[in-house]
Amino acid sequence: MKSVKFWSILSLGILLALSTTKSADALPGQKTEEVIAWINSNPTLRPSTGDGLLVQKTNTAAQRFTFLATVLPPGRVTFLKDRGTIRSERFSFFDMINGVTPQRLKESLRVIYGPDVYQDYDRSRIVYEYPTPQTVDLARRQRLPLLAAQQGELRLGERFGYWMEIAQTKEGKAYNGQMVIFLREDLDKLETELRDR
Repeated sequence: MKSVKFWSILSLGILLALSTTKSADALPGQKTEEVIAWINSNPTLRPSTGDGLLVQKTNTAAQRFTFLATVLPPGRVTFLKDRGTIRSERFSFFDMINGVTPQRLKESLRVIYGPDVYQDYDRSRIVYEYPTPQTVDLARRQRLPLLAAQQGELRLGERFGYWMEIAQTKEGKAYNGQMVIFLREDLDKLETELRDR
């Protein structure tokens, strides 16, 4: 019962935010202080005192939400030139009750960031999708089911890059999913890493 109440409240918060959301004020490329202020004032994220750049919401072991803004580009850790500028923001769900779908991640992007960022995502072009047929075949032949279980896409918009990924069980259900918003200049690095997995 607590689980239903928590997710009902979260859904209500998302619906309220939809009706009042304007364009996002904190995005990759901004200073960490600006992003912390935005996170603290975002009605959808509703961080606890002291959350800073990381917000975690846990209802039960079966349902979690995480939002993280970081000075690191997405993918493998690299040397940083600027430790004061946010390069990527990621939100992720783990939900064994309702599951995670690409549509749920897209809707969450719209709710958290507002219509401007959502439209940039919606108009973006797909740069890379996985798994490829070759990856699925390799996973089958080498008995590596996790290789084929990760499904995602990398997109490039006019303003930002977007990386969406879900992980499915062998029954075809997805309980994990993430969306990463990042600086356009980090696209090539991330694409190379995803293709080399």
